[in-house]
Amino acid sequence: MNALNRRRFIQSTTAATIAGGFFSETKAQGTNSANQKLKILCVGTANRAAEDIRGVEGEDIVGLCDVDKNYLDRVSAKFPTAKTYADYREMIAAESDRADAIVIGTTDHHHAPATMRAIQAGLHVYCEKPLTHTVAEARMIAEAAKVAGVATQMGTQIHAEDNYRRVVELVKSGAIGDVGEVHVWVGKGWGGGDRPEKGDPVPAHLDWDLWLGPAPERPFAIGRYHPAQWRRWWDFGQGTLGDMGCHYMDLPFWALDLRHPVSCEAEGPEVHPETCPLGLTVRYKYPKRGDLAAVDLTWYDGDQCPKEVAGERVPGSGVMFVGSEGNLFASYTNYKLFPKEKFADFQPPPQTIPKSIGHHAEWIAACKDGTPTTCNFDYSGALSESVLLGNVAYRTGKKLDWNAAELKATNCPEADALIHKDYRAGWEVEPLVLAEAGQ
Repeated sequence: MNALNRRRFIQSTTAATIAGGFFSETKAQGTNSANQKLKILCVGTANRAAEDIRGVEGEDIVGLCDVDKNYLDRVSAKFPTAKTYADYREMIAAESDRADAIVIGTTDHHHAPATMRAIQAGLHVYCEKPLTHTVAEARMIAEAAKVAGVATQMGTQIHAEDNYRRVVELVKSGAIGDVGEVHVWVGKGWGGGDRPEKGDPVPAHLDWDLWLGPAPERPFAIGRYHPAQWRRWWDFGQGTLGDMGCHYMDLPFWALDLRHPVSCEAEGPEVHPETCPLGLTVRYKYPKRGDLAAVDLTWYDGDQCPKEVAGERVPGSGVMFVGSEGNLFASYTNYKLFPKEKFADFQPPPQTIPKSIGHHAEWIAACKDGTPTTCNFDYSGALSESVLLGNVAYRTGKKLDWNAAELKATNCPEADALIHKDYRAGWEVEPLVLAEAGQ
């Protein structure tokens, strides 16, 4: 099924079919043979986005988009046949009939607007973490991807590395018993600062209005937003939790089959209306899942990171699983079991999780033949919801009693304004709507 026919299929399927559960995650997959190159659009071309382009450059890059012309020209020189755009809305509208897939490596606040437009156009989607800028957007995107049947992957690249897979096997094997407590910490601090009192002239190579996109208008200021510093600002990012939570919380989510918490509370410095905190502690409670024990998961970042966890000195970032029969510390690249004496002669269980063919390669295979991805939007959407909910709890200053089915903090109606968001005209994110058959 080519891109045009796939889009028509999506647009002509009845809403009644959706309600009946007809769609599978791979309904629109299998658009290319294994030997045929995907035609890929790329939104964002520098920094993290440049790494994503490198991950898919063996395919056919047919469109490039960036609001920064300097970045765009640099990458365009490498892919001279790709058409270039400053506005991804225009690129998706113009190129989706011939394209198969899209890679999105923008600021967080553009993730959902770009992703939903791509899904609506029938494109397979790779999007950087966190999947979206708000909790509600994450749910909306995951549901839309399931309905459309497109192949999806969120940019949690560490998920494909061997160490995470071995840790998941250890935890699931029962090596440390029942796990009822997890600590996750990252010694980074994206936050702090006040809005500049006045703006600066916009550089000729930057389209500032498109950079703002769905966010409220504000003057450009040198060195305060673009590049990278946007992560500090609520309008564009979600601080350290948004930047790193999906990477580190991914491990307990995978190993313990976590999905949605029943409560969430956070503490940190006084809430700033513009910028994220330089240190944050978030406490999530997850319910029992079948035979698995309920889990208390605590996140720490910045200046609130612990020096010691479960009686062990720990480095600046990591994950500690606290089990009934022992503890397990994991970093990106290694793991340790405690107490050391108990596990001195420990033999790890046989490997049951296959070696990854590569994070981007998994998504490319899914686009071509429907092979499942491990960070698809159903999994990574729920992960992103939890991550982003931590900042909602912090900004409201309340312990949230969380009804995941309704996307509601039942005891905190003021949380709604942070679970959802308003968009500037022309940038709205709307649920996927399919036309009636035959129309």
